Amino acid sequence: MAEHENEIKGATFTLSVLHITDAHPDNIRQLLASKVAQAPHFFNCAPLVLNVEKLESVPDFAQLRELIEAEEFILVGITGASSEAMKIAAKTAGIAVMTSGKGKRTEVLPSKSVKATEPPPLVPTRVHVGPVRSGQQIYAAGTSLVVLGSVSPGAEVIADDSIHIYGTLRGRALAGARGNQQARIYCQQLAAELLSIAGTFQLSDALPPGLILRPVHVRLDNEQLRIDSIK
Repeated sequence: MAEHENEIKGATFTLSVLHITDAHPDNIRQLLASKVAQAPHFFNCAPLVLNVEKLESVPDFAQLRELIEAEEFILVGITGASSEAMKIAAKTAGIAVMTSGKGKRTEVLPSKSVKATEPPPLVPTRVHVGPVRSGQQIYAAGTSLVVLGSVSPGAEVIADDSIHIYGTLRGRALAGARGNQQARIYCQQLAAELLSIAGTFQLSDALPPGLILRPVHVRLDNEQLRIDSIK
């Protein structure tokens, strides 16, 4: 009989977290709808974690789940639940209760010996020559992306490593798509709809006015995007 290789392993994922201070449905619906309107492709069916740390009372989790999913998000679970009553209410509504992961990690090693594997081969940088037009998506899997042209509004460039744009960035740029927090974004002129590095994102309305249409360098700094001018 063939040996089954199914197993459960730990993994790290990048998820958006919605921090709420009140659970009024209209407030949450308005916030989610505004974010989706600014970047519909980015947020479509996006996994979402609800941080309830600042809530003073137990909300109607079933109602929250319904309105979150109505805005095309997928509620993965909640975090920050301080009381047992809140945890029970979430579980009753079929919502996972997640921990922050700050404790010590215990790793179970396989009992059988595992043959050492060679490191994966290097993936050459993907180079796209010409503009990236509206509705077009360019993805550099396992490597960096260089765009020799501009990225139009409604276009999307994605890379597992860094993104270099030799032109104007008017669409969306998502670097570190698989969680690489050391990834960077460079462009000659900034006018982006959305910037994202390892899941930490910033929309157009939060871009520094003084850096619009300027050459910039974007990186993660203390879990926030930092945008610096390239002089």
